[in-house]
Amino acid sequence: MDLIVQQTVNAVALGGTYALLALGLAVIFAILGMINFAHGELMTITGYALFFAASAGLPFALGAPLAMLVAMAAAVLMERVAFRPVRGAGGATLLLTSFAVSVVLQVMFQNFISTRPQVVPIPSVLTGAVSFGGITVGVIQILSIVVTVVMLGLLTVFLRHTTIGLAMRAAAEDFPVTRLMGVRANAVISTAFAISGLLAAVAGILWIAQRASVDPMMGFVPVLKAFIAAILGGLGSLSGAVAGGFLLGFFEIYLAAFLPENLLPFRDAIALALVIVVLLLRPDGLIARRQETAR
Repeated sequence: MDLIVQQTVNAVALGGTYALLALGLAVIFAILGMINFAHGELMTITGYALFFAASAGLPFALGAPLAMLVAMAAAVLMERVAFRPVRGAGGATLLLTSFAVSVVLQVMFQNFISTRPQVVPIPSVLTGAVSFGGITVGVIQILSIVVTVVMLGLLTVFLRHTTIGLAMRAAAEDFPVTRLMGVRANAVISTAFAISGLLAAVAGILWIAQRASVDPMMGFVPVLKAFIAAILGGLGSLSGAVAGGFLLGFFEIYLAAFLPENLLPFRDAIALALVIVVLLLRPDGLIARRQETAR
């Protein structure tokens, strides 16, 4: 029983990180209809911002908020420079643009910083663990769960109780009609990218806190997992992205914990097979977008 509870906590912590990343992807997709594969590089930018902040002597408590601001600014700049000029093009053009931005940023990290992992100092308080009976939970895992819940709550309040948040929800439902009603497209899209940058930054800080290093390819695997989670939950559905992130986290942790040893090398393949089974049962994802449901 203790093992099940222990692994459930691990799954919620990992699923929360995937949920934050998938939510960032879903926010952009819901409005622009594009998957931003450069989203993972926002995690990497966050990591390098933490690295340089620590190198400058700033404590982690100041470096983390600064890294979030840098990631948000990078996301808005990315939209302004790379995506706004091709906004009217087809989905294939936007997709290729996001791949190009991702590759360009990776090359810049490798040539202007380093190809090797850079150590990011993590406060000792985050590397400890807390025991509850027979269960030992890492502080960073507890923090991951708490931060994920807080971020999702704040985002919900923002989308439901602010003017720009309501405009984003309307744009997610029908962007062309929303623009006809006088909503400024550039403001809505820039805000969406800023939010996606913030979500990527928070996920990046949680990710780095567990590995204590950053490298040019750090964001590739997490954003790939987030993409799978977004599809699993229902591409473009914000609540679906959260559900898909947590479900993928449970798949990965439970399989790692309870698969027979001879099947462990096939863990990722089995996890993807489970994702396919879910999509066969729910082709539109766990929580489909309202437009798709209505259609």
